[in-house]
Amino acid sequence: MALLIHHPVSPFCRKIRILMSEKKMLFVLKEEEPWKPSQDLYKLNPAGDLPVFLYDGNIISGNYPITEFLEEFSKETPLLPKDIKQRAEVRRLVEWFDTKFYKEVYRNIVYEKAHKRFGTGRAPDSRILKVGLNNLNFHMEYIDWLAERNNYLAGEEFSLADVTAAAHLSIVDYMGDVPWDGYKNAKLWYSKIKSRPSFKEILKDNIKGILPAKHYTNLDF
Repeated sequence: MALLIHHPVSPFCRKIRILMSEKKMLFVLKEEEPWKPSQDLYKLNPAGDLPVFLYDGNIISGNYPITEFLEEFSKETPLLPKDIKQRAEVRRLVEWFDTKFYKEVYRNIVYEKAHKRFGTGRAPDSRILKVGLNNLNFHMEYIDWLAERNNYLAGEEFSLADVTAAAHLSIVDYMGDVPWDGYKNAKLWYSKIKSRPSFKEILKDNIKGILPAKHYTNLDF
């Protein structure tokens, strides 16, 4: 049995949870507040960041190390294609969402609404929120474009690219900020992701102090 130290406001933690569920791995969750890391967390990961994965006496910290470990550990349910060019495309999109989306959308919306509120007690900056929402529209256009051309974001098969994108987008959707109207292909893609068994627990997430959008758990939204 594995232990994952996580928080539902972290897209990287959600990503690992979806990945582990896809690979049908049994795991226990322990929640840590990312805006107030405990000394226990620092003992496991000197950076104080989430997620942290404990398995068979091993401590693995960080988004990419855990992702790679799980992909190599459980080869029966691969989320990286066999074809080298397709793998490169999946990895490109993983980096897109873990880096570009995170910086341009997550930090301007979720950080303002959650991290700042619970970490410092300050209200969100409306100017920063506006930048994040404008950036979100750009990313939604790109997701819509990808979903129009492929069955999934990186091709015909569900992959780590879809896991990563959905993990990030789901938190913004929890906040009620995703403008689904006008992005029918992106909406259809996300409805497929929400319908997967691995997403079931994600839709049950509760960010303490913030209620989810009314449509958040609906598969037909």
